[in-house]
Amino acid sequence: MPAPPKVEIKVADEVWIGTALLHREQPRQPDFAVEEIVARVEKEALAGSLRPGVYVHVVQHCVANRPPNPGRYRMLFETSPGRRRLFRKGDAYHPAREGAKVTPYAEDLPDGYHPLLTWYRDWCAGVSRSAQKTDPLLSLAGSGKRLWSDEHPDEYVQRLREDWA
Repeated sequence: MPAPPKVEIKVADEVWIGTALLHREQPRQPDFAVEEIVARVEKEALAGSLRPGVYVHVVQHCVANRPPNPGRYRMLFETSPGRRRLFRKGDAYHPAREGAKVTPYAEDLPDGYHPLLTWYRDWCAGVSRSAQKTDPLLSLAGSGKRLWSDEHPDEYVQRLREDWA
């Protein structure tokens, strides 16, 4: 009976690699279903076969904006129930995950996957620049500064309430 392959990669790193590959292969897709990420990790087969911990890492352990239980990585971001994308600087995260790992360490990546770290840095930079330009909420910054330009805010509120019975 042959020995099972030696597992040298952390499950969290497998999840990050699978998600990064999905983003790189489908650049117009903003996020992915949990099942898509698990399937991409299985296809890559970095540990030989799909390990049972992959699913729970995609659902909980790697998700920055969920309470840690017990994993506290910040590798993924839950965009909506059942949907994930890679975490990037500026995303909200649970305070107990402060300082946690966001990407695999270069020395932990298998041969051939190191360029993903450079791709990720560029992807984060490009997304944050375009988000600042097109975000509808950010574009509203300062738009209400003339609301009370001719009267004190308290006077404005009193005027609005004059007709209340």
